[in-house]
Amino acid sequence: MAFAPQIAVVTTSRADFGIYRAFLENAPKDWNLGLYVTGMHLDPQFGNTVEEVRKSGYPILAEIKSLLSGDDEESVALSCALTTEGFAREFVRNKPDLLVVLGDRFEMHAAALAAIPFLLPLCHIHGGEETEGAIDNLYRHSLTKLSHLHFTSTELAKRRVLAMGEDPKFVHCSGAPAIDSILTSDRMNRKELQQRFGVPEKEPFILVTYHPLTTGNGDIAQELELLWSTLQEVPIRKVLTGSNADVGGRALNQFMKEIAKTEPDQASFVQHFGAVGYYSAMQEAELMIGNSSSGIIEAASFGLPVVNLGDRQKGREQSENTINARMETSDFKMAITKAMIPEFRARSAAASNCYGDGKAANRIVEGLQEFLSEGAPFVKRFTLNG
Repeated sequence: MAFAPQIAVVTTSRADFGIYRAFLENAPKDWNLGLYVTGMHLDPQFGNTVEEVRKSGYPILAEIKSLLSGDDEESVALSCALTTEGFAREFVRNKPDLLVVLGDRFEMHAAALAAIPFLLPLCHIHGGEETEGAIDNLYRHSLTKLSHLHFTSTELAKRRVLAMGEDPKFVHCSGAPAIDSILTSDRMNRKELQQRFGVPEKEPFILVTYHPLTTGNGDIAQELELLWSTLQEVPIRKVLTGSNADVGGRALNQFMKEIAKTEPDQASFVQHFGAVGYYSAMQEAELMIGNSSSGIIEAASFGLPVVNLGDRQKGREQSENTINARMETSDFKMAITKAMIPEFRARSAAASNCYGDGKAANRIVEGLQEFLSEGAPFVKRFTLNG
């Protein structure tokens, strides 16, 4: 391995870039670190967040277009193919020493597929988790088997990765790097949130982050009608956030925009908060409602009560600030009522976060250094771990 290894990090969206920040900030100065920017970052419909990446100052190795304009199944499948092609062409031009991918997005999976013929070792962060209500679950577990080095957010996730036959020497429980960023990032005050995003400056608000089910078990139009009809009965302003580029994601965003347009006294829509803005909104919100991983992984670090709706996050470990509710009106209403009572709010405020202690970035750097010192081996064996 070269003295100054080129470590390439794939970022696809506002979410994973915020998660990476602590790792990027803690990377050794002698690493030749760079970013591949793809996915939602390059799509104006999702906030044109590539500008945030450019402003960060981290070297961008390439911007690789990957998304088609539709959000149906065919468009997502073809977007996967486009992403794989784009990365393959980029690896011909410049192949790094190691590729870092995170989580469960189809764009991450496509980049990993392109890397295999080039014998490019893969480091995967956030493997071994479960989200039964999203096809992302399949991408995540497939990424585990494609990857050579693993950093999990919990011990249970680590055990799952080991159960898949990965070498224990290269499987580390680092914790979730987003927790590092939460503990160290700046915050906006209410006035700044109001001026930049239209968040109420003084009145309480509910943060709503909802994504479509992508396993074929739900009707997105029906889900959204139930979501909004129930939220309308809660006399607190709602701040609606934008969805990912999943099947049905653009339709969901249009629905949310229309609500904010037709009922501005009840709701506002924010397509893209950015990490600092989103964490600031989580810190200031009275309650979070939806089915986002941020409600499961990050919200506990703010003591924020969360109503987790439906099956999208089913199987993911949870802290004591979370209430699960079925996608039916009566259960949803009961969950909101419970989340707002003082006893549950106090329990949420005191909850510890099961996803880590805010030291994940250092563990990831140390594990990567060890892997590089071993020569970043590409050949893998299926290990029977008990």
